[in-house]
Amino acid sequence: MATKHFYLETLEWTLCGWHPNFWKAQVAMETGMPLPPETKRLPCHVPCSVQRVLRDADILPDWNVALNSRDCEWVENRHWSFETVLPAEWSAEPGAKELCFDGLDGTGVILLNRQEIGSFANAFRPHRFDVTRLLVKGENQLAIVFTEQPRYLGQVHYTSQIRDWKPRFNYVWDWTPRLVQIGIWDAVRLEVEEAVCLQSLRFKADYDCVSKTGSVSVFARHSGHSLRVSVLDGKEVIVSGVGERLAGFLIAPWQPNLSGAQKLYTVRVEVLDENGQVADAREERTGFKQIEWKPCPGAPAGAYPWVCRVNGVDTFLQGVNWTPIRPNFADVTEADYRLRLDAYREMGVNVLRVWGGACLEREVFYQLCDEMGFLVWQEFPFSSSGLENWAPEDPEIITEAVRIAGTYISRRQHHACLLLWCGGNELQGGMDGSKSGVGIPIPPDHPMSVALRAVVEAMDPGRRFLEASSSGPRFGADPAEIGKGLHHDVHGPWNEPTPGWWMDYWPKDDALFRSEAGMTGASPVDVMKYYAGPLNPLPGDAGNPLWCHVAHWWIQWKDYLAAGGTEDDLEAFVAWSQKLQADYIGFAAKQTKQRFPGCGGFIVWMGHDSFPCPSNTAVLDFHGRMKPAALALREVFRNFNSAEL
Repeated sequence: MATKHFYLETLEWTLCGWHPNFWKAQVAMETGMPLPPETKRLPCHVPCSVQRVLRDADILPDWNVALNSRDCEWVENRHWSFETVLPAEWSAEPGAKELCFDGLDGTGVILLNRQEIGSFANAFRPHRFDVTRLLVKGENQLAIVFTEQPRYLGQVHYTSQIRDWKPRFNYVWDWTPRLVQIGIWDAVRLEVEEAVCLQSLRFKADYDCVSKTGSVSVFARHSGHSLRVSVLDGKEVIVSGVGERLAGFLIAPWQPNLSGAQKLYTVRVEVLDENGQVADAREERTGFKQIEWKPCPGAPAGAYPWVCRVNGVDTFLQGVNWTPIRPNFADVTEADYRLRLDAYREMGVNVLRVWGGACLEREVFYQLCDEMGFLVWQEFPFSSSGLENWAPEDPEIITEAVRIAGTYISRRQHHACLLLWCGGNELQGGMDGSKSGVGIPIPPDHPMSVALRAVVEAMDPGRRFLEASSSGPRFGADPAEIGKGLHHDVHGPWNEPTPGWWMDYWPKDDALFRSEAGMTGASPVDVMKYYAGPLNPLPGDAGNPLWCHVAHWWIQWKDYLAAGGTEDDLEAFVAWSQKLQADYIGFAAKQTKQRFPGCGGFIVWMGHDSFPCPSNTAVLDFHGRMKPAALALREVFRNFNSAEL
């Protein structure tokens, strides 16, 4: 007696595209003839995006080349149906049955045997549909139909007016063009629950660095008599007991990258029936660590603590801001994750801030972070909007945000890598106290912050929650305000207003934490030449269509010419730009790290290119290779120890 999982990824799927609502009509009203799909049925696998299937079938061009992404935007204006057949033996299984979708990016409906059984409109949380009484004997036809998608959620918008639960970066950001993903981005399965089963499970693993002991607290919903919890090292059982908590057992800690070994254990949770027999069981890997936060020496009164103490050791947090590897993140593979995470590990990174304008990463990302020693600063799905950056205050939006946050916690809480939860990216108002403008991050008593903090405290007690990044009291560090105690956790700068400005700025810095800072640098020559297609990769001026397509914020052409650059030499421009980025970011990182523990960390914006931008602040290029800036960071992160000064 147990919960059985039948994974739909193993089945054969097809995708077809329709003019809106044609899939509903089935036949033409005028002629009675069947209405065929506009795009023929194409074989596919899941998870996947509509765009990937169409690209593989040569229906879409390579959207990474030149302005080709514009020729892909018609996809948003069709309806798309993923279809498969559930095997007859699945419906014959005894027990309650639910169709479970861990990630559906878009809005649409679920059809079972051509009858609508439910709808979805949220990419950030799982969806479950009870089909116990809906499955017929024998095979069952399943269709996931994606219908109308939100028109625009992109970078220039009004945060407080966002009402659609879909990743915003797909609608254009300053590092990716518009490519509105539609598709199944995470696992799909049929769950069959028998009489006694484990219906849901989450747990929290903690470590006490003084006694060198661990504890596990289990939160489970089950229909059995009791639970038995065990901690295993490989196949060896270290400790086991009946109940929902184990404590006081000797354990080796999980350490961040460069601080020690990433020791992982298995936590097994078993449901026992009234006779003490195992009726259901589940296992997850985890690690045991202790996180404490200390004030920076000399910090202003009331400042948040920004020295991260990991397993009793004050640790400088050095890393990058993590954005999706590709706009069509449904198609990202484990190999794609490994390639970039291996580079970050080699750089000496120990923290990744998962940016709030995207989505929860897939489970494999957090598993790899556990293995490689990356602490994960996880944001909930809110971000700034340029025109107005204030977090929503509507009660119904906050209610759904809390529901989403609860699913984030329940899915990722057990991971050794998890460092803290954050309400979102660059949520702020004006210096005059207004809800528009920039300069002052949202306060702790903002209704969204209050609600999200409450769900974190209830579900993940002891884990840190930040209302936003940056958390203030100033959004960024203004040179005119240095020495006034106003720069705690700040963002920026990402460029230099005048040549050499940074040589004076960073030595005077008084920020307690740098959760975003960067400098633009050109992509490698081979990337620029290939992905420019027929267009000129050299910027020339702000009117170059290739650069206006996505990289117009990062054009350095005038500075390059002022430094003596020649107009027709791509190799010279790239070398100049990449050296400037490397010099800047290496200098900024070193100046910041040498102030530790006066400053608790330095996180670069951004890690890797999701699109082959001609120029961007990323330190890994589109193919995951290190740019010179990454090598400069490696020198600081791996070889520079502030304690030696």
